[in-house]
Amino acid sequence: MSQHATLTIDGKTFELPVITGSEGERAIDIRSLRDSTGLITYDPGFGNTGSCSSAITFMDGERGILRYRGIPIEQLAERSTFVETAYLLITGKLPNREELTHTSVMLNDASLLHEDMKIFYQNYPSKAHPMGILSAMVNAMRSFYPELIDLEEDISITFLRLISKVRTMAAMAYKISKGHKTVYPRPDYSYAANFLHMMFDNPVIPYEMDYDMVQALNVFWILHADHEQNCSTAAVRVVGSGQVNVYAAISAGISALWGPLHGGANQAVIGMLEQIRNEGLTISKAVAKAKDKNDPFRLMGFGHRVYKTYDPRAKIMKKMCDLILKKDRPAENGGMDPLLDIAMALEDAALADPYFQEKNLYPNVDFYSGIVLRAMGIPTNMFTVMFAIGRLPGWLAQWREDALDPLRKISRPRQVYTGETITDYTPMDER
Repeated sequence: MSQHATLTIDGKTFELPVITGSEGERAIDIRSLRDSTGLITYDPGFGNTGSCSSAITFMDGERGILRYRGIPIEQLAERSTFVETAYLLITGKLPNREELTHTSVMLNDASLLHEDMKIFYQNYPSKAHPMGILSAMVNAMRSFYPELIDLEEDISITFLRLISKVRTMAAMAYKISKGHKTVYPRPDYSYAANFLHMMFDNPVIPYEMDYDMVQALNVFWILHADHEQNCSTAAVRVVGSGQVNVYAAISAGISALWGPLHGGANQAVIGMLEQIRNEGLTISKAVAKAKDKNDPFRLMGFGHRVYKTYDPRAKIMKKMCDLILKKDRPAENGGMDPLLDIAMALEDAALADPYFQEKNLYPNVDFYSGIVLRAMGIPTNMFTVMFAIGRLPGWLAQWREDALDPLRKISRPRQVYTGETITDYTPMDER
């Protein structure tokens, strides 16, 4: 039996259908609202607006649930790999052994960059942010690797090409920034292991593969692979709705992810820890400053826009954090890293404080992921790039779902105009 919501305006009553998702979530379908009433809804930030229907990711912020294609994130983090999870998100099913092997081989085969693309890297200013470079380079890929005619064939080849080459481009940007020779993947390494190899191997000190690091990187990317209709995913869908090529849509997603309120949050965590260290703050003093509404200091990496309980990804990332920190990894500049000690002490203090408990300000995935990436030796300005590599399969899955939707429409939000009413043009001499 269909359900309706009743809306009364100026004494007139209108019925709007209520639709129900597969997990029981309900929404009022307002597609006919403007035609019926002449009104639009007003929802800055779109916090109460469903922009699409999707079969990719389910999340419930009140209950702390995150699932990809119905599979709990906890199971994927424990049993899956990033490549397998990417396949799941994009195709809608887990690969069998033959499909996974074929995908892994294709990813390695597609890892080389067109040599002319290196010229772009070498001409960027040395202080250019890696996210700006990555966004531009992904957009430029359209010129080097044009899309195919058949959409399904295009998806199979272009998507694998993007997932493979984004990893290569990220590592190449880091190597060039250090003045080091570019390192290419090895066929005997997995996707995550190859990234660490490309980042840290050099002719003088060969990189010794640490498979705890590989596991932690796999988990990091799995946890970030998709997260429903967030800022960057919405950007990919909105830009993609104009029927631009997939490279342009992904480039838009990278740019949206760049911001400190989205993908830059884990980088902000490290900035906060550095502030605590540089100002010589005790943990109790830092917590007190965070609780003071008149103090601009904030605890970064605590709380979440959607999750009103513990971020399910944070629980998993904390396990990786504990695994990596037990290894006593040195900081980039040698010696033990004092920021990691500060982070662990801050976590203990915040979790035990009633103020943070009452406001559900638990450590989120950004808090632990920033610590793990730093412990791996990933430079802070590369943190958001690491996020982008992980989120790429989700963006591609969302773009594909929208592109294949028979009811697809170009995104075109409305507005409530608050400017001047009709005003006559003032001639220059009268101004």
